[in-house]
Amino acid sequence: MNAIDSIFAEVGASGAVPGAVAGVVRPDGPVYLESFGLADPAAGTAMQTDSVFRIASMAKAVTSVAAMQLVEKGELSLDEPLSDLLPNLTAHQVLTGFDDDSEPELRPPASTITLRELLTHTSGLGYVGWNPALARFAQAQGLDDLFLGLPLVHDPGMIWEYSVSTDWVGRAVEEASGSSLEGYFQADILQPLAMVDTGFEPSAAQAERLVPR
Repeated sequence: MNAIDSIFAEVGASGAVPGAVAGVVRPDGPVYLESFGLADPAAGTAMQTDSVFRIASMAKAVTSVAAMQLVEKGELSLDEPLSDLLPNLTAHQVLTGFDDDSEPELRPPASTITLRELLTHTSGLGYVGWNPALARFAQAQGLDDLFLGLPLVHDPGMIWEYSVSTDWVGRAVEEASGSSLEGYFQADILQPLAMVDTGFEPSAAQAERLVPR
């Protein structure tokens, strides 16, 4: 048993995680790939090296790569306002508070959001789950779209706040490329990198290998 095996065996024995897949890749290719523990503790299913995981916000990394590819091609700009490309985004106002009737108070932003600000989470957007003011706004407005329908919580370029900015980056990629985000990912990132098990929705075969939440 090598050092990596020992580390994951100890983690599994401690109960910190039910199972894991570990890999090491060098410039000349993969040199280590092993699975440990259980993919589904309830069913007793063993983890496999080709088990499929939900990657959640790691989709932000792929979306950001897509945007930067388009910047390199001259099809997107990091610092030009996105008002022409994404008018729905630039129509958003800044939420400053609530009046005595709990109605939201809004004002125009001091500047127009850029792609750079979206990529660096300094756009002024936030997340409902982490920003109480946005949560109150969404509840008061009865919003179903808790991502693209949110107002700003500060002026663009002023404060870092982890947010739905990358959802808007995805929309910029779609508008600039003329493709769906999934289509762009597959054609320009995932297929060239042989990332055959990465996508938004698992196929039937992938679903059979999907690790439960």
